[in-house]
Amino acid sequence: MSDSGQTVDPGTETRPGTGMHQRSEMPTIVVGVDGSAPSILALRWAMALAPLFKASIRAVTCWQYQIAIGTFTPVIWNPEEEAQKICAEAVAQAFNGNLPPGLEMTVSQGPAAKVLVEASKTAQLVVVGSRGHGGFEGLLLGSVSTTVAEHAKCPVLIAHGTDLPAELVTAPGHASFEGGSRAGSSHALP
Repeated sequence: MSDSGQTVDPGTETRPGTGMHQRSEMPTIVVGVDGSAPSILALRWAMALAPLFKASIRAVTCWQYQIAIGTFTPVIWNPEEEAQKICAEAVAQAFNGNLPPGLEMTVSQGPAAKVLVEASKTAQLVVVGSRGHGGFEGLLLGSVSTTVAEHAKCPVLIAHGTDLPAELVTAPGHASFEGGSRAGSSHALP
């Protein structure tokens, strides 16, 4: 069942704000996005690797209600709308307005690690940043990346650093990496 109580077939996806479902026909690379620099790097990795996997990219941003103890002033806050904004801004920053073909942005209620592990069941690859930030509590990709790497049902790439390797920047989708001590040999990614 989906968070709204509707039954959703595996392989279908709810479009945020529409209540509509769409069946993904193309293999998918799932990317955990919280708006942090590492999650933007994860999006760039996904764009570079998508042609190699012949896959589309699904940017996934998660949210959940926080429990407050004590007295507080109620604030009108829509966490789903804020998560949609975070996802859209991260995608715009990662791709500089040149969106990859077939890009999907998904907002899901729930703990990020749990949502990404569930998404891994139908993905070719999951890409997460090595660390995130607390834009929403529970989106800390440092803890999320550890959980996803341990429990995902497909390969996981944890993006470290600040930039893609030069080979991927100059020829996205045509990456090959030189073997360290095996000069002259190259290993193409699957």
